[in-house]
Amino acid sequence: MDKENCSSLPDFFLLGISRNPDMKRALFVVFLVVYLTILVANAGMIVLIRIDPQLHTPMYFFFSQLAFSDLCYSTAVGPKMLLDLITENNPISFVGCFLQFLLVCTFIDIECMLLAVMAFDRYKAISTPLLYAVDMSNRVCYQFLTGIYVLGTIDGFIHTSLAFSLCFCGSTHINQFFCDFPAVLLISCSDTQINELVLFILFGFIELSTISSVLVSYCYIISSVLKISSAGGRFKAFSTCASHLTAVGIFQGTMLFMYFRPSSAYSLDQDKMTSVFYLLIIPMINPLIYSLRNKDVKEALVRLRKKRWF
Repeated sequence: MDKENCSSLPDFFLLGISRNPDMKRALFVVFLVVYLTILVANAGMIVLIRIDPQLHTPMYFFFSQLAFSDLCYSTAVGPKMLLDLITENNPISFVGCFLQFLLVCTFIDIECMLLAVMAFDRYKAISTPLLYAVDMSNRVCYQFLTGIYVLGTIDGFIHTSLAFSLCFCGSTHINQFFCDFPAVLLISCSDTQINELVLFILFGFIELSTISSVLVSYCYIISSVLKISSAGGRFKAFSTCASHLTAVGIFQGTMLFMYFRPSSAYSLDQDKMTSVFYLLIIPMINPLIYSLRNKDVKEALVRLRKKRWF
């Protein structure tokens, strides 16, 4: 590395998803619709849960936080991505890249932990229904939420600080549509082994602990459901978990594929498509999963329409 040519505060250029002008125009229309859907669906779910008293339960409290998390990390990426699709040069300042990376990393961690806590909440609701109001009181819910945000923020700052303390003495063109960890490391002329090791240890710990928590919770849930005598009761208990299981499977499956695949399977183009899926598609479909498969949300929407009509 040439120390004299090293710059620790460069401006970066995002190469984006495609360099084809016709393709970029088509992608702009598609992703504009996707991002507007994210805004309307997630903000709508947050407002609906806030104003409907029958949704003031721990399960919907955590789901509103999940919608907020989806809204935050998709907004950290979406507007800049749309702007880059309709402009020729796609610069992003060092500070802008730092903040974008920090927000994405932090809220991805927060979402992982929220999904684990939501599994624990379903375990308490099904296994000990009589003690559910005590075990998952407002105080307990806010303690969970505080811990999640503190851990997510600390982890985000660790990764971001390590990534952006690197030296950039060559090209500053990032082959991604946002400031992604692997893409930033590729253009650095510093030794990135420590960054990769820290990513593997910290994010691996979060993934392992959250997935393990979900699996353990659902083992207890299945055990409790099988003790229910009526088939209708068992079906009702399982149906309350269907939306959460779907969200966990899609999100965690994508995270495992993105960051824990063999290096021989790594592809920048494949990386971009996977990033689009977990940064934009998942935040768009999460509210649909929870609303279309959830009786309480459907009834809340009906009550809201009736009130507005009245």
